[in-house]
Amino acid sequence: MKRSTIRKLLVLTMLPALAFIFSRAAFGMAMEKMPDKKAIVLAGFGTTYPSALVSYTNVLKTVQQAFPGVTVRLAFTSNIIRDIWHKRQHDPHWLSENKDVPKDSLYVKGLLAAIADLQDEGCRTIVVQPCNIYAGEEFHDLSSYIRGLDSITTIKAKYKPFVKLVVGRPVLGQPGPDYDYHKDLEVAAKVLAPDIALAAQKGDALVYMGHGDEFFSSGIYAEFEQVLQKTYPDAKIFVGTVEGYPSLDDTVKSITNLKIKKVMLKPLMFVAGDHANNDMAGNADDSWKNTFKRAGVRTDCILHGLGENQGWDQIYVQHIKDAAKEANIHFQPSPFREKR
Repeated sequence: MKRSTIRKLLVLTMLPALAFIFSRAAFGMAMEKMPDKKAIVLAGFGTTYPSALVSYTNVLKTVQQAFPGVTVRLAFTSNIIRDIWHKRQHDPHWLSENKDVPKDSLYVKGLLAAIADLQDEGCRTIVVQPCNIYAGEEFHDLSSYIRGLDSITTIKAKYKPFVKLVVGRPVLGQPGPDYDYHKDLEVAAKVLAPDIALAAQKGDALVYMGHGDEFFSSGIYAEFEQVLQKTYPDAKIFVGTVEGYPSLDDTVKSITNLKIKKVMLKPLMFVAGDHANNDMAGNADDSWKNTFKRAGVRTDCILHGLGENQGWDQIYVQHIKDAAKEANIHFQPSPFREKR
């Protein structure tokens, strides 16, 4: 066989391999030039009640629709609640009886683990949106986590694990000059119109049960009560808390002083979980239902969390947009299809 023929055969044999090598090299160069992937983490305390997961399902769907192509993950900040869900993953009997539980909740991770997964997938710009109602202990701790991660530096800038990590504000706002929390209170009050309408239909005064805080001032609830009363002047609306001010005793006293005999109780919480089912509507002597009963006030308990209100979920969307705009983060559809 002639040498020229042999050379031709070698070239033809090597062409596919050379094409593959050059295509991979070009792909690698393209990867280096591509901006970092962006993601959103929705962080909530969590719940062990499958019926209450609808709030998380709703807000996930709402945020995914608002930011198409952007990876959105859920995180539960409570260690105890996550431990319960992790045990349920390996319980065949429980799984057989709860087939409709979303995988986002069944396999939920903590905030740090969720962020670590995203960073490992190439997401280096992340907005964390807490599902908190106001800036109390949980929000303070969550913000501390994010500031710590965002402050990590490396000798070579390209190895810095994150480009930007930022936190959106709670629904009722947070201290500081950037966003007037009074405006946040007004926005939140307006989206609660369906609750006020339902209470009016029943002929009830409306009593919200907020969580409150053991260490931070919960006076924001009293202020929110005033905003609600101003927004709906024809309705009787009260806000109490499980921890802090206004307390249950404060709220009962306000109701009885006005000689109100029937109230609609509803959680001012993202989910209708343990607090709603037990502290508010439970059969224990110290539940809100029975405390009002002893005071001569009939109650109608509504077991629906705020996350089931589409308007409330849209507030989180807006706060994500605000946090992104402030940090000069521009969400674009991810160049990769997320693997779930």
